[in-house]
Amino acid sequence: MTRLALLAGAATLLWAPSAQADDLRTDLAADMPELMELYRDLHANPELSFQEFETAAKLAERFREMGFETTEKVGQTGVVGVMKNGDGPVVMLRADMDGLPVIEQTGLEYASKRVATPASGVETGVMHACGHDTHMTGLIGAAQLLVDRKDEWSGTVVLILQPAEELGEGALAMLEDGLYERFPKPDYVLAFHDAAQFPAGMIGYSPGYALANVDSVDITVPGVGGHGAYPHTTKDPIVLASAIVMKLQTLVSRESSPLDPAVVTVGSFHAGAKHNIISDEAKLQLTVRSYSDESRKLLLDGIARIAKGEAMAAGMPEDKMPTVTVADPYTPSTFNTPDFTETVMAGFRERFGNERVMQVPSVMGGEDFGQFLRADPDGVKSLIFWIGGVPQDQFEKAQAGEGSLPSLHSPFWSPDAEKVVATGAEALASATLDLLKPQSGG
Repeated sequence: MTRLALLAGAATLLWAPSAQADDLRTDLAADMPELMELYRDLHANPELSFQEFETAAKLAERFREMGFETTEKVGQTGVVGVMKNGDGPVVMLRADMDGLPVIEQTGLEYASKRVATPASGVETGVMHACGHDTHMTGLIGAAQLLVDRKDEWSGTVVLILQPAEELGEGALAMLEDGLYERFPKPDYVLAFHDAAQFPAGMIGYSPGYALANVDSVDITVPGVGGHGAYPHTTKDPIVLASAIVMKLQTLVSRESSPLDPAVVTVGSFHAGAKHNIISDEAKLQLTVRSYSDESRKLLLDGIARIAKGEAMAAGMPEDKMPTVTVADPYTPSTFNTPDFTETVMAGFRERFGNERVMQVPSVMGGEDFGQFLRADPDGVKSLIFWIGGVPQDQFEKAQAGEGSLPSLHSPFWSPDAEKVVATGAEALASATLDLLKPQSGG
């Protein structure tokens, strides 16, 4: 039986009561009406990366009301809440805040009507098309459960609201602003992300590499322009750039190990402005995906080598070699600490049942959550897991071939928010309670 068939069969079981469910779930159920009101407010009022001013302010106030020592404007618009409750480890729970420059088309009564201007300078609609509104709401729900159970845990809980995940810059901005120096440095970092391919309420995880390094690469290819009827008098940058595009494919097919996933995609190719003019320049834009640092280096070095080599083969002079620019900072791969991941998932299986917890393949998408582990790889254990968001009826129709599912970043993405928030809040709270369980004296 395929994985998708298993999921389809399990979908009807996702909300069956668990024998291990305790008053954590009961208390969460009582909190859900208020949490869903918060969710609808966040959904209707998204803000772009590093513009999350209203979002940060309203959630910082929630932190304070729950008793967290709260600091705003960490890494521009980030928020940090700290609650110390005796001796013990430090657990950091993270949610990202930013929306996307997407015009919402879900038809929800609380759909976003916000407009804003991103770095492109083009005014656009704004939408929580990646589900960060569920992440923030789930974090608030988990925090309230932990506050209500201070007699059940010992240690420190750090809540972070991170800006600019969609740019891949917010986590690094918070770290560079002293996240690990100004506040308790975590022993464990946890987060969840909604998923547009799994039924609502399912928990998916990938030990080890979970998401990829993401590099944006620009290649400028010089040429010698001229009349299209006399190509022999020119050095055609379109032909040269085309050769570079084709040769780049061999980085994955012939230079990378088949067991080491890698992606080199040319997403943009611009040159010329008229039928009969050979331009003097072509521009390429690439997205490059990898998991390990070694694989990343192989791909980036290979891109620079191929660009120069093809230019030499085309007879370009040394002073007209292509320039290759790699965007900095880049989004590093996200690595789930394997032993920590398995420990947390064992707890989830006991709490939610085996039907709702499943190991899933890693993906080549990016998430800057990986920065929190890279900032202290010897001292921090890290885990981000997926929570399915597809409404059950939509999931079952898609499995039957009667429709398709919108992806994350789609203007039509509308998760079953109640199930995502409830699952996320319970998962974060239960994992934190397990990690901060008081040690018996002896």
